[in-house]
Amino acid sequence: MNAVLRAFRKSIARRRLLSASLCVVAVQMFVMSPVYVWAQKQEVVWSAQEKPIAEQIHGLRQLSDDVRAGVTKQLALQIRHLPATPNKLRLATGLANLSTEGDFGHDTLQEVATTLADTLRQQPLPDDHGQPAAPYLELAQLVRYEHVQASLDVPQFKAAMAKLEADDQRRQEADFTLTDLQGKTWTLKELKGKVVLVNFWATWCPPCRKEMPDLNTLYQRFKDQGFVILAISDEEADKVKPFIAERNISYPVMLDPGRKINELFQVEGIPKSFVYDREGKLVAQSIDMRTQKQFLEMLGLAGLR
Repeated sequence: MNAVLRAFRKSIARRRLLSASLCVVAVQMFVMSPVYVWAQKQEVVWSAQEKPIAEQIHGLRQLSDDVRAGVTKQLALQIRHLPATPNKLRLATGLANLSTEGDFGHDTLQEVATTLADTLRQQPLPDDHGQPAAPYLELAQLVRYEHVQASLDVPQFKAAMAKLEADDQRRQEADFTLTDLQGKTWTLKELKGKVVLVNFWATWCPPCRKEMPDLNTLYQRFKDQGFVILAISDEEADKVKPFIAERNISYPVMLDPGRKINELFQVEGIPKSFVYDREGKLVAQSIDMRTQKQFLEMLGLAGLR
């Protein structure tokens, strides 16, 4: 069981941090992952009830956002009524992992969180090497950053919430100096007086690519009001430079090939964004892709409107 849980957690930690050829939807990494299959020494076998749900989760990214919201909500309800099996936990966690890629509405996220909490109540997991198992962290992120409710009074969930709080404190205190693609050096703590959005992304990441035009639009709109975007990729320059040039991205882009800044910010999945106000206070963050409307809400907390 410990091997299974370690593989499960590792699969989540690597979410969207694989190369382009391995960058598949999150649910595949949970419910169809070769790592997970290896850990179990057998393939995942879906029941007649589970298989169509798994297939729909697999195809969520192909849906338009307005359709995807309704499908996500319906899938959460369907999963909730499945028998309590390990597959149910795979499906509930995989759906939660994909439910934050945009703006699908608070009601949808609440149903997803309720389903995951109910499933964890039915199938509690032990700690993974002293850390909360990955599904508890997934649920904690929905509660802390998407402002949904979860009724799960267990030590593992409390530990997951405490970990996120500690991570945020480290991000508040974090500082770094990086040079952008044009050769300009940026130091986070020296940008006091400006509103700063730190964005972690990669060229191969579909949700990252999807949000970039909105970030560029917002940068053009607010840069004269002291708005700075620091976009950080862990890739090499020969991949990033042509990608940025082709898309006419105007905000500063910098490289973190050793992943030191990613580790400093506790980034285990991308895209991820952090907004600091003019006093240097961390006032908002996203755990996934955001729409322009969602970014505006985040910037509003830093005084930009």
